[in-house]
Amino acid sequence: MRLDHVSYAAEADGLMATAERLGATLGVEPVDGGYHPRFGTRNVLLPVAGGRYVEVVEAMEHPSAEKEPFGQVVRARSLTGGGWIGWVVAVDDIEPVEQRLGRLSVPGNRHRPDGVELRWRQIGVAGMQADPQLPFLVCWESGPQYHPSTGGSDDVAIETLQIAGDPHRVREWLGLDPAYEARTVDFTFVAPHGTPGLMTVSFSTRRGPVVV
Repeated sequence: MRLDHVSYAAEADGLMATAERLGATLGVEPVDGGYHPRFGTRNVLLPVAGGRYVEVVEAMEHPSAEKEPFGQVVRARSLTGGGWIGWVVAVDDIEPVEQRLGRLSVPGNRHRPDGVELRWRQIGVAGMQADPQLPFLVCWESGPQYHPSTGGSDDVAIETLQIAGDPHRVREWLGLDPAYEARTVDFTFVAPHGTPGLMTVSFSTRRGPVVV
């Protein structure tokens, strides 16, 4: 179980402008990620070190974006100006998570512009929708050579996630020991004033620390 990526909803000027702005801030070249047909969304990726990436995402004018929780979350965040949606944890085996949460994961896929299809299973988006401090979880079915972090810059890394919420609630959701502490990324929790959720992400870059 590890941090896989963080998701950022497109701002008012659209997906590409938002991704280019974030990419310039971090010093990372945006990569067109393609469309998620099941969820009615499309994304642009900012690959960073450590097998992680930033996903910039927008909802399309498509029935799936109205029906599926992920599309709903993305659209709602963009309508309020865009910004961080949440964080995503990768697991090697989704079945124990399904058993613990008492529900089945759903398949996801998208086709990159070069025609490569990425496939995964995910679970917990509805939980994140109801309680945005919680991550959802993914299990990649495509080979590691196709992971969206491939080609990421070793000069840019996710250092800290600041979350408005309760660390005990998050550990419980993830099935972790109450005393568990992450080793490679720092998690800072603050008492929520309003809706809980991912507030900021801190990066190390070749230009120094950057907080988004």
